[in-house]
Amino acid sequence: MRPINVFEYEALAQERLHPAVWDYYSDGANDTVTLRENRAAFERIRLRPRVLVDVTSIDMATTLLGSPVAMPICIAPSAIHGAACEDGECATARAAGALGTLMAASTESTRTMEEIAQAATGPLWFQLYFSSHTRAHAERLIRRAEVAGYRAIALTVDSSRWGQKERHARSDATFDWPLTGNFIRDPLPSAIDGAADGAAITWNDVDWLRSITSLPLVLKGILTAEDASLCAERGIDGVLVSNHGGRQLDTVAATIDALPEVAEAVAGRCEVYLDGGVRRGTDVLKALALGARAVFVGRAVLWGLSVAGAEGAQHVLELLRDELATAMALAGRPTLASIDGSVVQRPLRR
Repeated sequence: MRPINVFEYEALAQERLHPAVWDYYSDGANDTVTLRENRAAFERIRLRPRVLVDVTSIDMATTLLGSPVAMPICIAPSAIHGAACEDGECATARAAGALGTLMAASTESTRTMEEIAQAATGPLWFQLYFSSHTRAHAERLIRRAEVAGYRAIALTVDSSRWGQKERHARSDATFDWPLTGNFIRDPLPSAIDGAADGAAITWNDVDWLRSITSLPLVLKGILTAEDASLCAERGIDGVLVSNHGGRQLDTVAATIDALPEVAEAVAGRCEVYLDGGVRRGTDVLKALALGARAVFVGRAVLWGLSVAGAEGAQHVLELLRDELATAMALAGRPTLASIDGSVVQRPLRR
C-alpha cells in the first residue's frame, strides 16, 4: 500500500536501503540527543486554533530571496542521493520542480551541479562547504553555480569538525559509496581531502565569499541570537536555523526551540528558515508561527527517494503540503500572512 505519511516512508526506506546507507542517512552525533530532540520539541508545542474563519481557499505561495515558490516547504541540502536511487539528485530536483518549490543542492551531491540544474524546473540554491585553505576551490564551485543558474549560495557554518556518527562509523566500510559528482569534475586538493577538520572558516571567510559573488548568501547552521545579529549586521541575505540534523554538536537545542531567538534577533533584516525534525504539516505551521519564512526537509525526502525515486520524493512533498493546508484550515489561518505567534502555545520552561 502507498504510504500515507512520512513515517511510513521512513519505515519502508529502512527495509530497502543497504544498512550502511540507512545508518549514514539516519544517524546523529554521539548519543543522538539532539537528533531525537528535533522531533520531541515539535511535539511539545501546542496549536491554538481560531474558528469561524473563512478557510475555503488556502494560499501558501511565497517567495524565497525573490524566487517564487508554491509552498514554504523546500528540500534541504543533503549528501549522496545516489545511494538512495540511481538518478540521485536529478530525481530530487524533478520532485521539487513538480511541486513548484526550491531545492538546495549539496556540495557533496552524487550528480554534478550542472546535471542537477538541467533536471530542475524550480529554483536552486547551492550549498557550499569550504575551508580557509580551499578558497580557490570554493571560488571555482561558485563560478560553476553562477553559470548553471543557481539563485543563492547556502554556506554551511557549523562544520569546523565533523560530528561523530557512531552507528555510521561502525557500518561505513561495508558499502561501496558512489563518488561525489562535483569533485569528479573539480577535485578537492589532496592535502585536505577527507580532513578531520571539516570546513574550518571564520567571519573573514564569509566576508571574502560576499566579495566574490553577487548571488545572495544564506548561512546554514545558525542557532543563537548572537550569531543571527552578526549575520544581519553583515548584510547576510538569509539564515537557516539548523543543527545539521543532529549530526554535529550533540545536545544543542532543537531547531524549533532555537528559532524564536534567531527570528527576534534579525528582526526582519534578513530571511529566516528552519530545518531539522520536520515530519508533519503541523510542524511546518509551528515553524512559520515562530518566525520561519519556510522550512527545509532533508531526511524525509531521502526516504521518499529511497522507496520510489523521484515519484517517492514528490509524494513526500505532496503529503507535507496537503497536511500543511489542512493544518492552516483547521487553525483558521488561510494565508501565510495570517500565521503569527498567536497560533502556538509554547511549553513552560522547567
